[in-house]
Amino acid sequence: MKAKGYTKETITNIGTRSTSLPPFEVGDTIAVHLRIKEGDKERVQVFQGDVIAIKHRGSSSSFTVRKMGAHSISVERIIPFHSPTIKDIKVIKRGDVRRAKLYYVRDRVGKSARIKEKREKKTAVAKGPGADDTIAVQTDTQQTETLAAK
Repeated sequence: MKAKGYTKETITNIGTRSTSLPPFEVGDTIAVHLRIKEGDKERVQVFQGDVIAIKHRGSSSSFTVRKMGAHSISVERIIPFHSPTIKDIKVIKRGDVRRAKLYYVRDRVGKSARIKEKREKKTAVAKGPGADDTIAVQTDTQQTETLAAK
């Protein structure tokens, strides 16, 4: 059989859809809104937990979310980035971690299984003539947002 003339890049991008997902990293707590189909009905179910791994492999890239269920039973779910079942992803809080994969959390129970939250640094902006009162909030990742002071 003769090849159709597809390049490697074309083959890896087949089946992917452009998504506007918010940027998140390993250690972040996210809420994934998933479409669940039961019979002829469709509903949205929220799966909220910590991202413990992100695997980048082109069209087959995925991320693993771990949450604590009832009776302290942990539930992990591997979700493909380009899945049509993802309706929305919201970042709840940013995690402060030093590893690319957090598989060690699986062996931990209770408070030791928690992930530290990334803190924000608040810095004041010098007031100039004719300028309104503003406060700049700077995170550890060097992103700056300007908020109106009350």
